[in-house]
Amino acid sequence: FIKDLDPQMNIALIILAAGKGTRMQSELPKILHKVAGAPMLVHAMRAGRALEPKRTIIVAGHGFEAVSAAAHTEDPDVEIAVQEAQLGTGHAVDQARDALGDFDGTVLVLYGDCPLIQTRTLEELTATLNDSAVSVLGFEAKDPARYGRLITDGDKLKRIVEFKDASPAERAVTLCNSGVMAAPAHLLFDLLSEIDTDNASGELYLTDVVGKAVARGLQCAVVRCAERETLGVNSRVELMQAEKEFQNLRRAEALEDGVSMPAPETVHFSFDTVIGRDTVIEQNVVFGPGVTVESGVQIRAFSHLEGAHVSRGCIIGPYARLRPGAELAEDVKIGNFVEIKASALDEGAKVNHLSYIGDAHIGARANIGAGTITCNYDGVMKHHTYIGEEAFIGSNTMLVAPVTVGQDAMTASGSVITQNVPAGDLAIARSKQDNKPGFALKLMKRLRALKAAKQNKN
Repeated sequence: FIKDLDPQMNIALIILAAGKGTRMQSELPKILHKVAGAPMLVHAMRAGRALEPKRTIIVAGHGFEAVSAAAHTEDPDVEIAVQEAQLGTGHAVDQARDALGDFDGTVLVLYGDCPLIQTRTLEELTATLNDSAVSVLGFEAKDPARYGRLITDGDKLKRIVEFKDASPAERAVTLCNSGVMAAPAHLLFDLLSEIDTDNASGELYLTDVVGKAVARGLQCAVVRCAERETLGVNSRVELMQAEKEFQNLRRAEALEDGVSMPAPETVHFSFDTVIGRDTVIEQNVVFGPGVTVESGVQIRAFSHLEGAHVSRGCIIGPYARLRPGAELAEDVKIGNFVEIKASALDEGAKVNHLSYIGDAHIGARANIGAGTITCNYDGVMKHHTYIGEEAFIGSNTMLVAPVTVGQDAMTASGSVITQNVPAGDLAIARSKQDNKPGFALKLMKRLRALKAAKQNKN
């Protein structure tokens, strides 16, 4: 089973995702609760996908349709196996037997509720199969509690004992089982055929394959990892802990990669956030999914970015919001209380104050004045606004899309622009001012009298 194995070239993932998660107190399947903006299942899929597996089998049960939809959104090629009755981890893995009946390679078993597992750990685990029949991921627990224990003899793994079945001496062992396992496919399913339910839970334990392998004279190995990688989420408290661990890890990685954060504990990353070196991220910045920030960007405090691409040299915020489809070229400036959605801003464009830019293209070095709004929605359809290079949009301009403002054109402050503005033109679209002499004093006198009469009546 080991001699001709090349685990780096031929891997199949089995991700167990059938648990109901009653402690989550939720209608949503447990593994679809999110950490850093992505379902826990997606984290497990991504960690395994980096190994370039030939096949990925998701073993689903509770919430089958929702789990299947989430898995296929992340990877359309995944296969779904159904575990109708939950009879233990060994039974769950065995549901992939038919799908992998013709597979000749390494099977790597992961868990959909363990979002912190690292790809490099999985690489180390599969690599040990060059010298062992079965490899198990273990960790030294600060509080072993009810974890299964890994019973070893030197470097060799002899068996795995579930807490319920462990003796006092075995419970004193602090090397614990994560549940993650790698083995040649044919060997794994052969061993699964031998396990039984003779244990305290009356279930088929995946862990029993180790003892069965040792009984055949095969060698089993343990790869150790940090305890945080093995965190399994079964409650809202543990979900919060997983989020905290993810954020701490991601912040540390960003700092190591050359990103400055004066208060890193206040910055929130998504599972897929990409930040270039020499970027400065100030306090209380939140990254939703789908954000890429290139080098040398300044993101000021209390800004929120999602589905956006920010090029080199941009300045964002404070209190800015970049929504999905925001595409910022180099040296763009987005100021306080500005919202950008589904819009491209070319090099050097500025939107500095209190503006909404949606479904628009802003030309290079154009300046958008305070209070500008692209009126892009008519109640049914979205419409596009185009603003040319070096155009100047006066403060409080309403741009009623679809509309084009040409290169070097201007709009007067307070204008409602409903027609195209040719290049180089100045558009003024506001009512003529009419001053009524003394009318303000007369009006206020009358209103105060009415208010006083109403108060006396009461």
